Amino acid sequence: MEHKTSLKRTGLYVSGTNPVNMIQASFYNEDCMIFDMEDSVPLAEKDAARLLIYRMLRDHRPVGKYIIIRVNGIYSEYIDEDLEAAVRAKPDAIRIPKVEYENEVKMIDEKITRIEKEAGIEEGSIELWCNIESYLGVLNAYEIASASPRVVALALGAEDFTASMKAQRTKSGQEIFYARNAVLMACRKAGVEAIDAVFSDINDVEGLKADTALTKNLGFDGKTIVHPRQIDVVNSFFTPSVKEIKYAQRVLEAVEEGKRLKKGAVTLDGGMIDKPMELRALTTLAQARAAGIKV
Repeated sequence: MEHKTSLKRTGLYVSGTNPVNMIQASFYNEDCMIFDMEDSVPLAEKDAARLLIYRMLRDHRPVGKYIIIRVNGIYSEYIDEDLEAAVRAKPDAIRIPKVEYENEVKMIDEKITRIEKEAGIEEGSIELWCNIESYLGVLNAYEIASASPRVVALALGAEDFTASMKAQRTKSGQEIFYARNAVLMACRKAGVEAIDAVFSDINDVEGLKADTALTKNLGFDGKTIVHPRQIDVVNSFFTPSVKEIKYAQRVLEAVEEGKRLKKGAVTLDGGMIDKPMELRALTTLAQARAAGIKV
């Protein structure tokens, strides 16, 4: 059975200590479910969360979602047990917190490969998302993104990043503007997806809209969220509008007409159509189809 969606617009964190929330999250509109073993789980409940997430995914795996498990830190006492349970639960991806060097990715890759072999799971089938949560992670973002074929996404973590910079976290996000662009460019160079940081005020809808508009305009592929009420807002920004779809169709029609007539230059509404415009149009239509919009 094909479980995962190709969309990565929204990734909702779900605590591994709350069975009710884990079940409820299956019925929301987020593209990715991130079952959390790390920050949302108290120290005394790490073992329980690990078992609960494992049983959930083995026995009641949500259909139509891209499933991610966030494990504890690379150098924590929990990482080996986390990986044993996470890999055997067969998620689409494992999310690694606070990655700063490419050798850390390679170390995790080797551990996952060993477990896959032992469990009879197809080698290389479990992907990696790397959280970039410090200035070192930002500076080494490309090396991290290209450290393993498993890496399919980098996700910026703003709270820990600003702490590493001795900066103050603000709603305007000026303090993470460089980090956003640096991570985004590393992702584009490595050919992986770029996931933006959490907007933590779940009651500020207008603030979330402004933050997501910036995220979308910069070029990110999606955003991590912490509450179900943020899902539809964020999805709306990463889903092409009717106007955008129609314009993309007109661009591609003009390109095809130009090819048919063997024109050296193609115009639309008085403006030149270049290759980047054609690629953007193709991307827009692909996003629309992935979101279930008939094109």
